[in-house]
Amino acid sequence: MTAHTAVPVRERSTWTPKLVPALAVCLAAPALFVVQIVWLGWILLALAVASAVLVDRRNGVALARGEEPSIARDVSLIAIGQFIVSLIPLHAELDDAAFVRFTLALGGAVVVPYVVSRFVYRDHAIRFPWRGGGRWTWWQWAWLGGVIVLGYLILPFYFITSGVYLNWPAVTTPDLIARLFVGVGAVGIWDELFFICTVFVLLRRHLPDLTANLLQAVVFVSFLWELGYQAWGPFLTIPFAIVQGFLFLKTRSLWYIVTVHLLFDAVVFGVLVHAHNPGAASIFLI
Repeated sequence: MTAHTAVPVRERSTWTPKLVPALAVCLAAPALFVVQIVWLGWILLALAVASAVLVDRRNGVALARGEEPSIARDVSLIAIGQFIVSLIPLHAELDDAAFVRFTLALGGAVVVPYVVSRFVYRDHAIRFPWRGGGRWTWWQWAWLGGVIVLGYLILPFYFITSGVYLNWPAVTTPDLIARLFVGVGAVGIWDELFFICTVFVLLRRHLPDLTANLLQAVVFVSFLWELGYQAWGPFLTIPFAIVQGFLFLKTRSLWYIVTVHLLFDAVVFGVLVHAHNPGAASIFLI
């Protein structure tokens, strides 16, 4: 069995005991990253793992390595990743210390669950299918253009009228602009590695695709909230997170969803530079 099809579709139902730990581990994200009550988020992570162990025992699923996917193992991987991310503040900064902090925490949130899955649980539940899906179809190319157009029309209005661009440091020098470019792109790639290839993939081993996608969106959007996408940002980030999950299901390609995200982030980068330098020449309408 592969990581993506470990449980047949007909056996994945939303209203099963597995929903309890899955919901708990995802609801920890708003506690950690939105209201930022860290101790509450950690309690929810612990409850998620504990309830997942009970569900596995009830279903006769081995907690150690086994052929049948374990909700306890998979929820624990999501919990580990969120716990590691919660150890640092996520507000955007561009100094050297912030780059090191983000690299260690975000990198650890992807690498540690992957290593545990591969070498401790030995179930290869987490994979990064860069080359999956074959050649891109016409609609995939069309969507790339659509992302640029939608970003160009929506993002300047959102960032500037809401004032959330102030959640990012002022970028008024070439060095800071370069750091912003690297930071925005790196976090965008990480989003897909963690929220889609880790959280979403692990959840859909046990739940229907739609349910798993909605739950990963809770984690995705919560992280983006603390990062700076506040005010009415969730009206943009919720659809974006859900669409990214859908695109991954359709294309099976990490490379494609990363490309979509980086195009979106390229517009974000341009808007942030424009917002912090209103007197400079700009291609944006606001």
